[in-house]
Amino acid sequence: MFELLFSDSPWIIYGLIPILIFLARIVDVSVGTVRIVYLIRGHKVLVAVLGFVESVVWLVAIVQIMQNMTNPLYYVTFAGGFAAGNYVGLFIEEKLAIGNSILRIITQREASGLIEKLNDAGFGVTHVDAHGRTSEVKIIYSVVKRDDLKRVLKIVKEFHPKAFYTIEDVQFVREGIYSPHHFQMSDGFLNWLRIQKKK
Repeated sequence: MFELLFSDSPWIIYGLIPILIFLARIVDVSVGTVRIVYLIRGHKVLVAVLGFVESVVWLVAIVQIMQNMTNPLYYVTFAGGFAAGNYVGLFIEEKLAIGNSILRIITQREASGLIEKLNDAGFGVTHVDAHGRTSEVKIIYSVVKRDDLKRVLKIVKEFHPKAFYTIEDVQFVREGIYSPHHFQMSDGFLNWLRIQKKK
């Protein structure tokens, strides 16, 4: 009897349950976004764990919808949680800065100072002479950790504020020269140990 009265309480039906559905959707969509990022980068075990969490949370939300098919508020909170979850998931992915990117800089200026500065900062650089539409150009390539991008771009802008550059995600990197100033969770503990051993 107590359980029946409690479940029929207006603050439960129109307050607590919609909030829980909204939060559950934010969690499951956010986890799903991060899972897809790790899936693309081949982290099999972590993808499986995130997939399990995502499914359980989604089931919790959908069960409440199915048990209350006549309550339109639940549909709104379910859809609203999905929308918010996409935003939160992308925000988390951006903060995690998982993986690597290739930075391609094309400049008509003398680039030896920029190349030297990038090398001194611990970034691997490959550069080639090329022909642009109107003049000779220098193309500079560097594969960097995503969370190092701001630091690299700051260096580029110091030397050439109007430099043309493009940034692309890299799915897999076998070896390379990276700035060793930090450790990323996505790199794995063994990679971190190997870096410490080389120091």
